[in-house]
Amino acid sequence: GTLLATMLVCRRIAASACRRAVPTSLTSAPRCSAPSVSAAASSHLGQYRHMSSDDLPYHIVMPMPALSPTMEAGTIAEWNVGEGDAFAAGDSVAEIETDKATMAFEAQDDGYVAKILVEAGNEIAVNVPVMITVEEEEDIAAFKDFVPPEVEAGGAAPAAAEEAPAAAAAAAAPPTAAAAATPERDVPLEFALMPSARSISQSAGVDATVLEGTGKGGRVTKGDVLKALKDGVYMPPLAAKAAAAPAAAAQAAAPAAAAAVATPVDVAIPPITTDSTYEDVPNSNMRKIIAKRLTESKSQVPHFYTTVQIELDAALALRKQLAANHDVKVSVNDLVIRSAALALRDVPEVNATYNAKTNTVSIHDTVDISVAVATPTGLITPIVPQTSMLGLSEISASVKDLATRARDGKLAPEEYQGGTFCISNLGMFGIAEFSAVINPPQAAILAVGGGVKTVVPGEWIDNEEKNASEATRRPTVKTLMTARLSADRRVVDEATAALFLSAMNKYLAKPQLLML
Repeated sequence: GTLLATMLVCRRIAASACRRAVPTSLTSAPRCSAPSVSAAASSHLGQYRHMSSDDLPYHIVMPMPALSPTMEAGTIAEWNVGEGDAFAAGDSVAEIETDKATMAFEAQDDGYVAKILVEAGNEIAVNVPVMITVEEEEDIAAFKDFVPPEVEAGGAAPAAAEEAPAAAAAAAAPPTAAAAATPERDVPLEFALMPSARSISQSAGVDATVLEGTGKGGRVTKGDVLKALKDGVYMPPLAAKAAAAPAAAAQAAAPAAAAAVATPVDVAIPPITTDSTYEDVPNSNMRKIIAKRLTESKSQVPHFYTTVQIELDAALALRKQLAANHDVKVSVNDLVIRSAALALRDVPEVNATYNAKTNTVSIHDTVDISVAVATPTGLITPIVPQTSMLGLSEISASVKDLATRARDGKLAPEEYQGGTFCISNLGMFGIAEFSAVINPPQAAILAVGGGVKTVVPGEWIDNEEKNASEATRRPTVKTLMTARLSADRRVVDEATAALFLSAMNKYLAKPQLLML
């Protein structure tokens, strides 16, 4: 209670300081860091922008949050509040469709919805404003016809809205500022700014790495940035710095492009007629991310494939026996997951991930198998944690629960991010065999087809063996399942892949081992 009261007092003081600044416009208003109960919550919701001006009361601009580490944009599936509604800390104000699932956008503080800036169903980039909130109910009316500068330009990202002020700052900079040398410090450039200093400099749209830092190792602190802003010390704009490289590349490519210009020729394009009709369906965020990740995987990860045919008759007999004698219902997929988990325990080199940035291989002590699940919006891979430590009934219950919540879009991020190995089973759809694409940073993925009844020749017996029984010579019909391992050659070699498939074949051929 004392901590919460202290935070509220600090917030009131910050708001009062913002009001005393009396900015001339919303874009020039001072921006204060949002108070948060925890660092995790602040990272989860992004950075709020607190603003005030002569015409508008104190308010908070809430941006599109980054609800997952890979999220670059999100779609507001549904608003749970309307303009004028009150909300409390922890309330879900909106349902946001991310690249993995639909998640709740929770409020951190109490307040009132003054203005909703984005309609449901629109895809919005991370950090673009989506809603304005106020603390007092009587302040709502002031925002009836208000549209912030970031949204006036057709919903462009905040970076685009800040480009003009940054360009003006660059034009007003002294000529000698461009030639300023980077200060010497004992830390790399990417760690030159303290977190609070980075937040303030990004809010101001300037590059504070040019300042002499007073922190340990020469790092720039929050006080250094605030003092530089107060004293009017020149700092290059972020927009100009980011645009320098593309502008130089475009300038270098201009002569080649000019040389390649040819005289235009009018080409008559015959009209194309068709009697069929079609409908353009926008791709979901999940499918966009899947397409991007799998393209990167297929082009950057050196895939190789090993295939084995596994007899399922003994496993199918065990499945029937468990259902008849013990009322335990398990699927073939549960048996495959259990056998793969034990094989990964026996051959841990396949239970690994690869870090492309550091070129290192991590062999994991625990087996956490990701199971591919098809949903209406795309493919997702929920994780069965500690798979090798679970029995068949536990695996069956876990997979059913994860698959149900995955199709409903109710998975938590920790339930589908990570994993050490992946299994994709299309046998229930009548697919005999296929090849799967590795899901980085995992080193391998197992593609499982359905069981196919196949005539298998009998054992070869030399003619000289007169006592050999006739039954061993006859062809038999067996149920064979094709399992194909796609592996990253940087982590797994062919012999290791063969050992893994051999171990898995052993467990399914003698399914009693799965019960141990």
